[in-house]
Amino acid sequence: MMNGFLNLYKPKGVSSAKILNALKKSIKGVTVGHMGTLDPLASGVLPVALGKSTRLFDFLLDKDKTYIATFAFGYETNTLDLEGEIIKRNEHIPTESELIAAAERNTGEIMQVPPVFSAKCVNGKRSYQLARKGEEVELQPKKVTINSIELIEKLSDNEFKFRIECKGGTYIRSIVRDIAAACGTVGTMTDLVRTSSGIFSIENSVKLEDFVLSDDKEKMLIPPENVISYPEIRLNEIETTRLFNGLYDKFSYPDGRYKIFAPDGFYGVGDVTDGKIKVKAYIRAKEK
Repeated sequence: MMNGFLNLYKPKGVSSAKILNALKKSIKGVTVGHMGTLDPLASGVLPVALGKSTRLFDFLLDKDKTYIATFAFGYETNTLDLEGEIIKRNEHIPTESELIAAAERNTGEIMQVPPVFSAKCVNGKRSYQLARKGEEVELQPKKVTINSIELIEKLSDNEFKFRIECKGGTYIRSIVRDIAAACGTVGTMTDLVRTSSGIFSIENSVKLEDFVLSDDKEKMLIPPENVISYPEIRLNEIETTRLFNGLYDKFSYPDGRYKIFAPDGFYGVGDVTDGKIKVKAYIRAKEK
């Protein structure tokens, strides 16, 4: 059974869900899940977990992500990207110095309001579903971490390219809105490429068609233990058997989260508290 991570490349013009469905058809019977949805107009790294590796998603949510984003100033669409309709215009186009200053004010741990055209839930319904019906949507700000926003180059009179590093949960479309507002104007995202997500980089990504046509798909997978960055605990056979059977031996490891290895390979992720290991996610099946 396949088990590992696939560093999948998502092209522009197709949804993350469509890519995932095509992948599932090529490996029927294998559990598949992706981490960090990319909008249809975005391209780049789409990390995919296969098999029992899907159990590790919760341990990857706070990983750093890097984007190359193109922002246009002077108009704003209702979706904050090119899929929407223009709802605002402003003649002011920020200077490079204005953009750099505004970017600095929007970095760090900040409160960010998600776009109304997003998958956020409002009274049990997706925000974008309500927005498409023309209903008023008011989303609450949420805490996000933006490590840096670097102005790379000016592409045209009103378009600028940025390199953005942030934690998961950050909306890049909200960044263009907030930078524009800080400069006294409006803006829209016109292009987005995710170049990295944790250890996954665009340079090493795999096209869907290459994976589907491969005769050795498992060689294209990244072992789950290589994706998790916690320190290691290596158990002997007796310790492994006792842990499988729910017997919590006392170890000398400091409190914290660890990758746990049995003699024959990666076992799972666990927490150590007061010297005792509690497994949070099993990658191997429990033995009797």
